[in-house]
Amino acid sequence: MPAHPSQIAPLRADALHNRERILRAAREAFATRGLEVPMAAIARRAGVGVATLYRRFPSRESLITEVFADQLAVCAAVVDEALADPDPWRAFRTVVEKVCSMQVADRGFTAAFLTEFSGAVDFEQARTCAEQGLAEIVRRAKAEGTLRADFDLADLILLLKANQGVSADTGDAAAAASRRLVAYLLQSFRAESAGPLPSPPPFGLEHIYDLTPERQAASP
Repeated sequence: MPAHPSQIAPLRADALHNRERILRAAREAFATRGLEVPMAAIARRAGVGVATLYRRFPSRESLITEVFADQLAVCAAVVDEALADPDPWRAFRTVVEKVCSMQVADRGFTAAFLTEFSGAVDFEQARTCAEQGLAEIVRRAKAEGTLRADFDLADLILLLKANQGVSADTGDAAAAASRRLVAYLLQSFRAESAGPLPSPPPFGLEHIYDLTPERQAASP
């Protein structure tokens, strides 16, 4: 039988130090280069050997889920706070603004959030809860009549794809461009601004990850 967590010996100080260096290097690499950055590049950035990296994190998935666990918790908290807000439009607007801000700050997070990780049960459960909460926020705002009636969840994918484009800039420029883009689109989402639109595209959440620059570059 596997050892109970309390029976697993704690990491030695040097091993713990290496682990933290790897996580810090991976977080920086994923934020600037996306999830496709080679594991060897992360090891070099951390100043450890590739064998050391794989000893601590035996797969890319295990490293990604560990790196983004905190961001996922923040994202889930944003959704939970919005669900507790009695104002449906304010809840919707707050979620959109905060998620887009997180996307610009960390290029890797959106891809990690939208990628399925087999075996990462906690990560998958938290993501599913966040997705369900977001759908409920949209439903409430539409029911109240503040969010346009023809709003589709695919429109959120369009928003994230557009916001991903402005995140190609860096620093203050990217943040400023994102804020203005989001403000423009939030105005168009208001029911009083509604006019006829073409049908929504057949987008699912997977389109954000599949169409990142890193994935496109890797395609034949």
